[in-house]
Amino acid sequence: MEHVQLQLAVLIANLSYLVNENMDKILLGKLLPHGSLNDVGIYGACAKISLFLSIFVNAFRLGAEPFFFNHAKNKNAGQTYARIMDYFVIAVCVIFIALIANIQILKYFVHGANPTQTALYWTGLRVVPPLVFGYVSLGIYMNLSVWYKLSDQTKYGLYISGIGAILTIVLNVIFIPAYSYMASAWISLIAYATMMVLSYIWGQKNYPIPYNIKKNLVYIVSSAVVVYLSFYIFNRNIFIGDGLLLFYVAVAFYFERANLKAIFKR
Repeated sequence: MEHVQLQLAVLIANLSYLVNENMDKILLGKLLPHGSLNDVGIYGACAKISLFLSIFVNAFRLGAEPFFFNHAKNKNAGQTYARIMDYFVIAVCVIFIALIANIQILKYFVHGANPTQTALYWTGLRVVPPLVFGYVSLGIYMNLSVWYKLSDQTKYGLYISGIGAILTIVLNVIFIPAYSYMASAWISLIAYATMMVLSYIWGQKNYPIPYNIKKNLVYIVSSAVVVYLSFYIFNRNIFIGDGLLLFYVAVAFYFERANLKAIFKR
């Protein structure tokens, strides 16, 4: 009976994930006036750029989960999970910045049937920063979710993903008519960030792992600041964007150099 309940919880959690990923596009088509259906195409086309980070996050999850389970009984498992989180956060933040810094190149992956349609799609590139930041939050959530899997409390995965799905549906219904696809982009970020925060709070209560929360927050917030500068202040200038990217990587390496040396000496 417990095995059936576990499978049911995982199934519902996966269905909630599908809702978070796809419901915004469905609701855009349903809630916008007929003459605004181009917005659905713009949103879907520009969202392709964010998939670069999504692929990395899913690849990490597939590789990391077996590792987490294999090391669950080790004495220093918590410290190992925390260190993995440290470098995962740095990696996704660097990818986040890199995607936005090079959006003037990556936009060529977004194209329509003709130059006019392509130009129309490019008007929606402003959805990319919040969408990619949403995948940063989702990736951290997937990393955090190890606690309820290892402690056999998958009901929390159901609660968290269910809350995310409810936020996605309710907020999109409220804000799409007024703000179109920009509402969907920001709501995606809100839903995944909420899931991330809930997983951390409940995880520390039920299966504490000594994450370096302050350091990770510094990397996350600073990456958002760099992206804001690159995309909005410097108007997507690729040279300035990549300069900021290199600066971010250099600073991260400077502060992590001692830990990296210790790892490579083993």
